[in-house]
Amino acid sequence: MTLRKLYKFAIAAAVLGGVGFLALPRARALEMENQQVSNKDQTRSVLGVVQDGSDAPISGAVVYIKNTKTLGIKSFITEQDGGFRFHALSPNVDYELYAEFNGQRSGTKSLSSFDSRKEVNMTLKVDVKK
Repeated sequence: MTLRKLYKFAIAAAVLGGVGFLALPRARALEMENQQVSNKDQTRSVLGVVQDGSDAPISGAVVYIKNTKTLGIKSFITEQDGGFRFHALSPNVDYELYAEFNGQRSGTKSLSSFDSRKEVNMTLKVDVKK
């Protein structure tokens, strides 16, 4: 190969390699964007009701959900019908839920990462002292 051909080959390789190098960040950005959209589709929700010992709904109870990976806690004050909800939960994390009302606490329920349901319904019971 002559020096001139070798020089042209080196320039062509550099130009083509540069184009490929410039395309990598854009391809990675698209991949990350697709992954974020995919992750949104993979979230799950917990819906439920807080009830007293006679199965009557408790309005104004506080429901806590703890992410066992980060130990972060979120809360929800139950509605008139005793209902609560937590959305956009990671499917790869275990959660613990419990409710409190008038100084009384329900038992703790767990939501496992092995539970593949998109929407989980739970009932939390609080023994209300009258």
